[in-house]
Amino acid sequence: PISETMGLLFAYDHLYVNGNGPKGYGLYKCKEKADGTFDVQPLKIFGAGGEHGAHAVALGKDGKLYVMNGNHTNVPDGLAPTGALRNYAEDHLLARAPDGNGHATGRMAPGGYVLRTDPDGKTWEMVLGGFRNAYDFTFNPDGELFTFDSDMEWDWGMPWYRPTRINHCVSGADFGWRYGSGVWPDHYPDSLPTTLDIGLGSPTGVTNGVGAAFPPRYQKAIYICDWTYGRLMAVHLTPDGSSYKGTFENFVAPLGLVKAGAPKKALNLTDAVIGSDGAMYFTTGGRNTQGALYRVTYTGDAKTTQPLPNEAGAKERELRRSLEAFHGKVDPKAVAAAWPHLGSPDRFLRNAARVAVEWQPVETWKAKALAETDPQAALNALTALTRYGDAKDQPAILAALDKLPFAKLTREQKLEKYRVLQLTFIRQGSPVGGAKKLVAEIDAGFPGPDEALNREAFQLLVYLNAPGVVSKGLARMAAAKTQQDLFHDLFHLRNVGVGAWTLEQRKTYLGYWTKRPDFQQPADLRKWFDEAGRAYSNGNSFNNFLKNFLRENVATLSPAEAKALAPTVTAIHKDITPQYDIKPRPVVKQWTAAELVPLLGDGFEKGRNFERGRDAYLAAQCVKCHRFGDTGGAVGPDLTAVTSRFSRRDVLDSILEPSKTLSDQYQNEVFTTGSGKSVTGRVVDETKDAIAVQPDPLAPDRVVIRKDDLEGRVASKLSPMPANLADVLTRDEVLDLLAYIESGGRRNHPVFQKR
Repeated sequence: PISETMGLLFAYDHLYVNGNGPKGYGLYKCKEKADGTFDVQPLKIFGAGGEHGAHAVALGKDGKLYVMNGNHTNVPDGLAPTGALRNYAEDHLLARAPDGNGHATGRMAPGGYVLRTDPDGKTWEMVLGGFRNAYDFTFNPDGELFTFDSDMEWDWGMPWYRPTRINHCVSGADFGWRYGSGVWPDHYPDSLPTTLDIGLGSPTGVTNGVGAAFPPRYQKAIYICDWTYGRLMAVHLTPDGSSYKGTFENFVAPLGLVKAGAPKKALNLTDAVIGSDGAMYFTTGGRNTQGALYRVTYTGDAKTTQPLPNEAGAKERELRRSLEAFHGKVDPKAVAAAWPHLGSPDRFLRNAARVAVEWQPVETWKAKALAETDPQAALNALTALTRYGDAKDQPAILAALDKLPFAKLTREQKLEKYRVLQLTFIRQGSPVGGAKKLVAEIDAGFPGPDEALNREAFQLLVYLNAPGVVSKGLARMAAAKTQQDLFHDLFHLRNVGVGAWTLEQRKTYLGYWTKRPDFQQPADLRKWFDEAGRAYSNGNSFNNFLKNFLRENVATLSPAEAKALAPTVTAIHKDITPQYDIKPRPVVKQWTAAELVPLLGDGFEKGRNFERGRDAYLAAQCVKCHRFGDTGGAVGPDLTAVTSRFSRRDVLDSILEPSKTLSDQYQNEVFTTGSGKSVTGRVVDETKDAIAVQPDPLAPDRVVIRKDDLEGRVASKLSPMPANLADVLTRDEVLDLLAYIESGGRRNHPVFQKR
């Protein structure tokens, strides 16, 4: 009696299932009975499911169960106080922006997380977190845990975008996912860096090659599944201190990704495992598409004997684990054992040492932190003190930082000092008595040649109301080399309020909405798009982010500025809200799948017409709600690469019956209130007191619902996309529409080559 199952583990003669069972979404322990049915025992209920809900279950070498949940899953009650990850917070110096389409708004730290429990589910601990939506994980041959975390593809083009990534899942780690614009960069010392950036994709299954009848290199690999772009990748890890660095290769992928002009068939991978016969098995499917099971075998001359674990890095990993043994408990030996490693060049070792220190009473190490003279150790210790000290500690923290001038720090240490300053202002409050000396020190090196340093410095200057910060921000925007650099400063300048601007500065700032330079995207970003087999485009939330930034900036205008700039603001709204000239067309007929499916097979390509398909895309109003390349709305999924994961039949079904399969990323919610109102729409902002709902996805109007008036909140079973939109098309236009979508907007696609 368990559905929506995303995690399965057979251990201790029981089947552990993470899914939607009799008590709701959670982990269940199941025992098969003689009649083939199961006794089902709930071990822990998480209270939320869906695509970002309850995920994988794995058995650790310590005999414990490890449970991974996505960022829409609640942190459950009843966790033991001994969990390594605690005291997490949003930790933003300046106001963040929620996603432009409202996705994950209000989902707070720790985001996606990993729990650990005993086989009977008696004691539960939080081990680590900070993932967006890591779906699965695996242990490598060295016994270390790895996952494949998802990106937020709607963020493409914005400065906070992070690609899909391989993360080394160590005790006490926070990998820094926060909703909207709040994602932490890798260099924050209270976080940990990615092991390997993969690029675009939708992470699903993760497994290791242990037991495979493959050459040793592939037995030591971990394997990751990309549902969206149809890639099963082998990740090769090399020890690097107490952690790893890595490379990856496509292990199984559509021919169209590696051979120009070849068709790019859908391969929507869901999971993979090594069988007892030494072969790899992987599955495809998802969202009501046809599933399939595949087998991968090796047919070469290389030896397939089982390789030994990595000797390289073994001592460093053992040292890190010895420090992690102090996580979750007070131990008088912990500070002395951990302190020498606070200044290690190995960030994973530094993190393990800091978390060990943080678990000890602050009074036992505060003086030591304030007196530390080694810059690296001092910055790490002060990170701990900002997280666990109180407001009265701030003057001493700032005095200790003053003894670490930027000129004597490495680049990494400068970034860490900026973060420690941010943390003390976030957690201990604004500096008492002003910060003229600090502003002068930051201002002296700003702007410099390093963009990461500039970004952190700029945020501090905005927060501290530094003189001339608007002028400096505008000058940086004028000299920006990438779209991301420009939008970083545009985004944070919106926090600067009335009185800091001249009218001309306001006009210059607003000009970037309509007169942005035509930037070439950074090389890494272009490479990720190339590897996924698609052209670059800005993300689905791009225009709505711009609208929201504009709204927030306009809110800081004085009455006189608002009056003077009203025509400019109106023109910007018109420019960033595309209007499409869609002429009304009469209904041709109500199309059914039975009539059209037989036409999708052999011979489909004959006679397909690019121009007619493009016109049909407009006539069926797809452009209003779907991004395709760099044009279109953002209400529904980006359709540029939709056929990487869906077949022609699946795409046709979605057009004819849009409510048949709903992704919770695009699902409306229905709200009922005590005052008698019923509101259906998408959540675009949420605070502890209220929820802002946008009923019409094509209009900016919002309805604000007070949470003390909220009586019901359920997911709508109706798609925001109306049915019958294709009924204004002829048969050939429907087929050309499917061909146009399949082509990704490329006129030279094989689907348009007449045979």
